[in-house]
Amino acid sequence: MMKAIGYQQSLPISDELSLQDISLPIPQVSGRDLLVEVHAVSVNPVDTKVRTRVEAAEGQWKVLGWDATGVIKATGADVSHFSVGDRVWYAGDISRPGSYAQYQLVDERIAGFAPESLSDAESAALPLTAITAWELLFDRLQVPVGKGADDKTLLVIGAAGGVGSILIQLARRLTNLTVIGSASRTETNQWLKNLGVHHVINHRKPLSEELANASIAEVDYVVSLTHTGDHLAEIIKSIKPQGKLALIDDPENLDVLALKQKSISLHWEFMFTRSLFETEDMAAQHKLLNELAELIDKGLIKTTLGQHFGKINAQNLRKAHALIESQSAKGKIVLEGF
Repeated sequence: MMKAIGYQQSLPISDELSLQDISLPIPQVSGRDLLVEVHAVSVNPVDTKVRTRVEAAEGQWKVLGWDATGVIKATGADVSHFSVGDRVWYAGDISRPGSYAQYQLVDERIAGFAPESLSDAESAALPLTAITAWELLFDRLQVPVGKGADDKTLLVIGAAGGVGSILIQLARRLTNLTVIGSASRTETNQWLKNLGVHHVINHRKPLSEELANASIAEVDYVVSLTHTGDHLAEIIKSIKPQGKLALIDDPENLDVLALKQKSISLHWEFMFTRSLFETEDMAAQHKLLNELAELIDKGLIKTTLGQHFGKINAQNLRKAHALIESQSAKGKIVLEGF
């Protein structure tokens, strides 16, 4: 048996039954599965969304968690990338039990070798946001990698969060883009400047006016990470004809017809798509996690760990969920060890 944290009913995080310390059987490997002994996890907004929207099957426990660093204890018969004892990091598969457990199964095609220069906690802060940022830039928007002469502009709305913080670093280190980040507070403005953006604008003001104040008429790419519906009219005004818009949030209403006149293409990013549908390019996440680890070990990308909440248990995870639901967390919340 193994320790785990799970729930059966969707309850407010103030209720002790919303996340509970439980015991479950250790899962058994098959196929391309890795059995990972989980050392550290981070908590993401998706954890709280699933907890409040999806209940466990009758008589079962639902285990959340989509960010982890750990060590491989067993491998399935078809595993070719890893061996027992390898230290790995991954964001997992939303259709399988998560990382709030001592042991977890993860397909080798969505795991990578963890960065050698980061601790378990520092590395666990990164996989979900880093995969999302990487896929947004290079798979959805198809931004060219390299420092060539192609001088295009990228606007990142809500840039100071977990995804934006990695995306800005990737864009500055790996592309020739002029990067504009939006934020609305003094501390987040400085955070973006420290990450290397060329310009910071305030998304509480009209985006087109803020861009004009920075001597930018229009941008080639927009990545909208929050409140896309509220910003859509200004995004359309600010993007060049034949520009590209990518988003990750779930706006209640999105008038895609408004994109037609400028032939703006729309790209949605959901980092679980590859694992959920076992796409032909599912192993792209294995590859990008390994490339990201190299960038980190070379000192080019920094961890976004914000707060360490101690051991992985129900009490500490309830505190982490409460902080994320308050929308006042700064950086990633990480827990470590059982």
